[in-house]
Order: sequence, then structure tokens, then C-alpha cells
Amino acid sequence: MSKIISYGKSDAGLRRSNNEDAFVLKPELGLFAVADGMGGAASGEVASRIFSDTAYEVFSGISKRSEEETVEFVQKTFQLAHERILSSSQQNPEHKGMGCTAELIAFYNANYVMGHVGDSRTYLLRQGQLRQITKDHSLVQEQVDQGIISSHEVRTHSLKHVILRAVGIEETLALDIIKGKCQGGVESTVVDATFDPPKILRKGAVKLMSLNPVIPAKAGI
Repeated sequence: MSKIISYGKSDAGLRRSNNEDAFVLKPELGLFAVADGMGGAASGEVASRIFSDTAYEVFSGISKRSEEETVEFVQKTFQLAHERILSSSQQNPEHKGMGCTAELIAFYNANYVMGHVGDSRTYLLRQGQLRQITKDHSLVQEQVDQGIISSHEVRTHSLKHVILRAVGIEETLALDIIKGKCQGGVESTVVDATFDPPKILRKGAVKLMSLNPVIPAKAGI
């Protein structure tokens, strides 16, 4: 029988005084999510909390799901959180412009369904190899895809923080859905886009262990 061990940690980092991250770790529901608020003074932390609260609300009390139900719940979480953030921005002028990037992984049987919006990332750790399985919804990633810049230029690019998709910003929301199967051993981690996997693993700053599927973590580095 699969067993999930999870660990989450969040930090404001060195540039901000407030922490705009929020995450959900609910192994009993097969639910793991992380949201990174954006908007600064426009209450990014409110947006990320709306997303995490919505994820727990949608999945609460339902631990056994089919693939179709899991996909439906992931989609519902993003859409409902999107609508709630937009509504909060409209009703509270001080929240105007807030939003969040978000990752959500939901497990059913020995499989998972992931929802992805923004430039937060999901990595799969398998057999000692860490591989990014999401694509950033960012201007620099779009330029890499078009061959305008190289992947090596992304880290130091002046526009690296320009995001093309986020929850709660535009009227409509485009969501990436990714499906996969779990295997035994150490599996995956959900992290923030500022996370440097090779550096972290070399230093041993984050030790991740799982008897099966996933470990979400949030890093503000």
C-alpha cells in the first residue's frame, strides 16, 4: 500500500518583509498544493490564502476518487479560486491587482493529476534524478521557446519575473493539467521558481524522503 510523507516550509526570503506563500499538505486526502502570491501591496498573501483554502474546501472529505473526478476537482479548485480572487479584488480596492501562481497535485490510487499556473514549478525526483515536469508561464520561457534567448540567459534576464499566467488576474484562466503514475522510492517535490534544485541537493539544505509518491515543499531563497 502506498504511503505519502510530506513536508512543507515557507520563507519570505531576503527581498520582502511579508510572506506571500501558502501551502496545503493533506496526505489523508491525497492533496498537496502551493501558491505564491503576487501583487505586493495589492495583497498577494490574500490571493495565495484564497487558493489554498479553496483547494482544501474542494477536496475535503473525499479521499477516494476516480481519474475523472480528480481532474474535475483540480479544475474546480483553480476556477473557483480564480473567481474568488477576482471578486475580492473588485470588492476591496486595496486588493486590486493581486493574484497568485499555483501548483496542485492530487493522488488517486497509484496515479496523480497536477494543475499548474504561473512560474512556480514541479520537479520529479526519481532514481536520484531531478527533472522539471512543468513549463513556466513566463515571458522569458516564451522567448526561450521562440529561440530569442537561450535557457542559460533566463536566470539573469531583466524580465525574468514577468508572468504570463496567474490565478485571479485575467477574466479567463488557462490551466495546465498533467497526469502521471507513481513509482516506489523517492518521487517528487513542488517548489517555488526561485528554488535551485542541484544547489539545494548538493548542500543537503533540504532532505526529501518518501515511501512513495510526493513531497511538496515551498522554498523562498
